[in-house]
Amino acid sequence: MKDLTKYRNIGIFAHVDAGKTTTTERILKLTGKIHKIGEVHDGASTMDFMEQEAERGITIQSAATTCFWRGLQFNIIDTPGHVDFTIEVYRSLKVLDGGVGVFCASGGVEPQSETNWRYADDSGVSRVIYVNKMDRIGANFYKVVEQVKTILGAKPLVMVLPIGEETAFAGVVDLLTRKSYLWDESGKPENFTIGEVPADMVDKVEQYRAELIETAVEMEDDAMEKYLDGEEPDMETIKRCIRKGTIDLKFFPTYCGSSFKNKGIQNVLDAVVDYLPNPTEVKPQPEVDLEGNPTGEFAIVDASKPFRALAFKIMDDKYGALTFTRIYSGSVKKGMTVLNTFTGKTERISRMVEMHADDRIEIDSAQAGDIVALVGMKNVQTGHTLCDENHPATLEPMVFPDPVISIAVAPKDKANAEKLGTAIGKMVQEDPSFRVETDEETNEMILKGMGELHLDIKIDILKRTHKVEVIVGAPQVAYRETITKAVTDSYTHKKQSGGSGQYAKIDYIIEPLEAGSGFVFEASVVGGNVPKEFIPAVEKGFKTSIHKGPLAGYPCLDFKVTLKDGGFHAVDSSSIAFEIAAKAAYRQTMVKCAPQVLEPIMKIDVFTPDAQVGDVIGDLNRRRGMIKEQMTTHGGVRVKADAPLSAMFGYIGDLRTMTSGRGQFSMEFSHYAPCPKNVAEEVIAKAKEKEEALRAAK
Repeated sequence: MKDLTKYRNIGIFAHVDAGKTTTTERILKLTGKIHKIGEVHDGASTMDFMEQEAERGITIQSAATTCFWRGLQFNIIDTPGHVDFTIEVYRSLKVLDGGVGVFCASGGVEPQSETNWRYADDSGVSRVIYVNKMDRIGANFYKVVEQVKTILGAKPLVMVLPIGEETAFAGVVDLLTRKSYLWDESGKPENFTIGEVPADMVDKVEQYRAELIETAVEMEDDAMEKYLDGEEPDMETIKRCIRKGTIDLKFFPTYCGSSFKNKGIQNVLDAVVDYLPNPTEVKPQPEVDLEGNPTGEFAIVDASKPFRALAFKIMDDKYGALTFTRIYSGSVKKGMTVLNTFTGKTERISRMVEMHADDRIEIDSAQAGDIVALVGMKNVQTGHTLCDENHPATLEPMVFPDPVISIAVAPKDKANAEKLGTAIGKMVQEDPSFRVETDEETNEMILKGMGELHLDIKIDILKRTHKVEVIVGAPQVAYRETITKAVTDSYTHKKQSGGSGQYAKIDYIIEPLEAGSGFVFEASVVGGNVPKEFIPAVEKGFKTSIHKGPLAGYPCLDFKVTLKDGGFHAVDSSSIAFEIAAKAAYRQTMVKCAPQVLEPIMKIDVFTPDAQVGDVIGDLNRRRGMIKEQMTTHGGVRVKADAPLSAMFGYIGDLRTMTSGRGQFSMEFSHYAPCPKNVAEEVIAKAKEKEEALRAAK
């Protein structure tokens, strides 16, 4: 039985280009996992092993690895920073016990840092903060600490102070021990000397050390009393207090360094050991029933309990499908049969591997606290629970956002058509935020994703990884429709054609609901005018119709149908007759309910140099953007706005032109809002054109 207190399951997350992958490379080198450091800018890092990652210098999918430090096992996941791939961050944080939030010393708290921090808060993940790139021009540790307070609303607990900044950055002072760590210029992480605090920093060190200890002792009454009596607690007590506060999310131990120059990483690794929780110290995962309601039971992290595990990522490679799995309780051995509670089917575990980026080490067993990859699981998807078949249970599943952008693709020829279906099937399994539909009328394959880059990468993977040549259409916006007026109506379905006929009469109200309510059906029929056995058929008729709105054929949101009354025939009425009546009633009445087209509104976060703020804001206004906030940051201004997705295609190119390549932006879905009249008319006209073209083709 492994000692779970010697485990740390951690993720490394940050904004694009804050240095996550470089930091992970340095950790692997320091812990002896790799002997040669691969650089991101050379396309040679260990963790960015996809061709697309090496080329673009960004992380696209989270990569897992295992290493050891001070006798503890670290299971590390390096996550992407780009907003289009936040799903990778979300599902990684869901299964981790702790995290390292990396911030750029000159860029500070950037847009994606906020999103990732919010995900970590939602998942209750304890974190340490690492301010990277202290050697960069414009680096300012103290400014980033302030931004963590003001922008993230978090409490950073400063553990080290930098010795020098920008090109003069030489090392750090550890506030607890009052010792300096100075690295030489060889670039080797082990080449450092421990000495006294530089004379010009003594006062600052004492000030920050006092704040650190005051904050820490608040976690324990005894330590607090002693401290108030003028007695400083011993080192063991202080560390215990910091650990408790970190695990309870009261504060976040904050470090700094330069990963690229190999300075300051050891302190962060020590912090992971000293302050981040082991698997037994984290709140146990709640179990739910098949409808997703909590049962009150929990998957206790204990190897002797029944087996419970969550599949959090599917990856397909040359060896077959890999199912990345976090084991929450019990243990699993090669050859064991486990139950997938989502499908109700059992699967045999033939092979298990421990991952190191795209290398793997075969293992025979694993237990609570482990993160492993299972090979060859056939019907397991992201978010599915695997458990002991004699003690079934379902863990709280993952919730993924709906895609907001789509493109049509078609195979270039018949040979590619066969490969396309297989490739798409694998890609959908790997990425839950990537969806595929077939347009029944045009037979086109529609790919749906979270942003332009997301779909761009998917097309690239299709072409290069799966060797499928496709013709790609222009990006399409996922419009929706809704209604704004309540209407009371009635519909009678009659058909007589020899033998038994069809008869169904329904009286109903269709009314709008608040945004986000979805479709609601209610029956308040009294007196049996619509027999109970036919009511589900009425609901089904309306429910299957909502995918095609009355204006432009987009799915219809947020309305309620109340079945008030109706009529039936003892012989001619049937479920099918009532279902047909409901479908026809939907078509008849929705057009009377003052329908309107809704468009997806995106949350935009733009960084621009000071000189171009006016241009950027003017451009966002032209794109129907609503400016929400402006914040001055180091080296520029952050502009937050809401803007319709339809106006944001190709924005990155325009932003780079306006800002001479220095602008950055991130964009994520916020909500649906009514289209302005002229835009709605255009959307409806295009939908009608498409319909007429299809009719002509037939």
